This record gives sequence, structure tokens and C-alpha cells, in this order.
Amino acid sequence: MPEPTPQDKHTLNGVQDGAIDPVLGDVAPVPAGTPRRRLSQAESYTPELLQDFLLALERTESSLEVWKLIVGAGAKVGLPFVDFVSAGGLQDWRRTLFMRTSYDSSWLQDHYRSDDVRRWSYFRHHAMSRLTPVVTGIEFADEYDPMPEARLAVLREAAARGLRSGFSIPLRQDAPPRAALITFSGPHGRREMRTIVSAHGWALHAIAMMGHQRYLMHFRREFTDRNHITPKQLELLKLIGQGLQDKRIAEQLEISVSAVRQRMAALCQNTGLKSRSEIAALAMSLGVLPDPLHPVEGEEVEELVEMDDVGPRRAPPLRR
Repeated sequence: MPEPTPQDKHTLNGVQDGAIDPVLGDVAPVPAGTPRRRLSQAESYTPELLQDFLLALERTESSLEVWKLIVGAGAKVGLPFVDFVSAGGLQDWRRTLFMRTSYDSSWLQDHYRSDDVRRWSYFRHHAMSRLTPVVTGIEFADEYDPMPEARLAVLREAAARGLRSGFSIPLRQDAPPRAALITFSGPHGRREMRTIVSAHGWALHAIAMMGHQRYLMHFRREFTDRNHITPKQLELLKLIGQGLQDKRIAEQLEISVSAVRQRMAALCQNTGLKSRSEIAALAMSLGVLPDPLHPVEGEEVEELVEMDDVGPRRAPPLRR
């Protein structure tokens, strides 16, 4: 069985790496060095594959650590080739945010230079509009929607490289939703792949869902380092997000208006942003500004309880 290369490949398609929408609220990872916790009896009724993954996921501190766990889970069930692709919206399938693979996928990117081939990828043809997991690869081509010969040629080459069959899991994040897809693949024939999916399919589905959310959480936190944003630019980001104009920002920072605009130009160059409104949105996405939909620690929040056949009830304010 061919082994995946250790290369983790990111392929960008016209969108600044890291320019992502808000992801799930901050969830503090377990501090490094903390012993792995023991499961209670009440937590022990899910498959060991899923238990091991989630316990390790709690301890991750970077998107790379999450990625290695996802790839490791696939390898445990004989599916060592993993693809992760995410797009910025459901309307324009060409706006791919990034693609990450556990193997050298340069050959695949060569095929995807053609829009006619790209539109038939499982991500664009299935995951952008459907939520059901799907078996993939040349072994199951006759069970999928009829494909053009150019797409079948891609699947045949994938099979020759060890990706003969796979299990693809559509994912969603944010509102409005951003589509993503994680695929676990291996060199298996139809009967063997059906056995793997029957035994591990729902665990892989849960692994993809939780791994996807935790990956994006870390990916957002890594934004400033990945895009080389300096502390001064981060300070400017916050002030623009607060709605301040250049003159007021200059007064607060005790610099000239010209210096403010130079910093803003550098910030836009580093991030790919083009307007003050995009900068303000980024400030909220990164947590530089509080999200009005997610109260900060110490604020009073009103509790709304929705009950079937009773209707909504509002409880006294709680302090977070």
C-alpha cells in the first residue's frame, strides 16, 4: 500500500490565506503538559477510535496538531490519504479558501486547472449543496451521478496513486454557512471499503465534524502570525473596528494622519483586505472586538428558554 508523503500541502485559489469568516467561540484548549484525563463510565459508550480522537483533540494548541489527529484517525482504519477543502461561501464554487492534503496532490491541482473538471469534484458537485456522506473513488463511480470522461480519468489516476476509494463528509460552519469537505481515502476495493464504512463510518463522521470546528478555531487564532500582522497594526485594527476615523486614530496613537494611512496600507497588503468595513469585520472575527452575539465574561445575559407546546420564556439575567 503506498504511503502518504509527510508533506502538508495548502493550495490557495485567489483568496488570502487565513481570510476566514468568524468561527466557533473561543474554547480554551487543555494546557500543554496536563495528563490525559480518564473517561467517566458515562463517556465510555462511543467507539474507541472516536474516544481517543476527542481526548487528544481537547489538548490541541494549533491547527497542525488537529490536522495530524485527523490524518492519524484515518490511518488507523486503513484510510491514510486525507483531503480537507473549504470554501468561503455556498454560491460561488470557484472561491475556494484552501485545500489541505496529507499527500503530495500536485497532480490533482494540475487536473483542477480546468473548470470542467473542477466542477465535478466531490466538493463542488456534492458537498456544496448536500449534507450526506458519500463513498467516493473509481470503485464507486457507477453508484454516483454520471460523470464525464475527464472526471473518470482523474479517478483512475487517483486509484493508481493509492486513492482507489474513499469516504467523504460534507461540513458546514458559520452563518451564512461556509462549506467544507473532509475525505478519507485508501487503496481498497468496493467490498473492503464497504466494510470499513460500515464499521467506522459514523465515528469518522463525528471526527470530521469536531476536527473541522477545532481546526478552524486554531486557524483563526493563528491569523496574525500567518499574515505577519505587527502589534501596531493589530492596535490599528481595533480602532478601525471601533469606527474611529483617521484623525481620531492619529490623536489616540499620537502619530500623524499620514502614518495612520501607511499602517492601514500595510495592514491591507498583509491581509488582502480592501476597505474599512472588511477591516472592522476582521477585528470582530479575530476577537479584537467583542462579538455582540456572544457576551463576554462578566456581562449579564438574558436567558431565553424555548419549550415545545409552551413557547418561549425569559429567565432572570445571568452573569457569565
